[in-house]
Amino acid sequence: MDSWVGKTKQIFIKTLGPPVRTLQNADGEILIYADQVYKKADNTNGSPMHASNNWEYLYVYVNNEGKVTYLRNEKQNFPPQQIDASLLKGTNAISAK
Repeated sequence: MDSWVGKTKQIFIKTLGPPVRTLQNADGEILIYADQVYKKADNTNGSPMHASNNWEYLYVYVNNEGKVTYLRNEKQNFPPQQIDASLLKGTNAISAK
């Protein structure tokens, strides 16, 4: 994923598609990509009716010049609508709701 650092936001979105959410911060913005994953007790993929779920996130930090500066992955139990932008200010912050 480090190969994306320095690329433009437009190239990133053209390749991966639009984010599910975009948050503004003092340094620019954060593009949020999310996939809801369902797992059965034996940790294999399951159906929504018979498995627990979590969200796998990709956070893409973009500076004010429109360049990708940092990417990180995270797993959480809450949906993208509950992400608090103020908790994502630093790249080392966790995205708790």
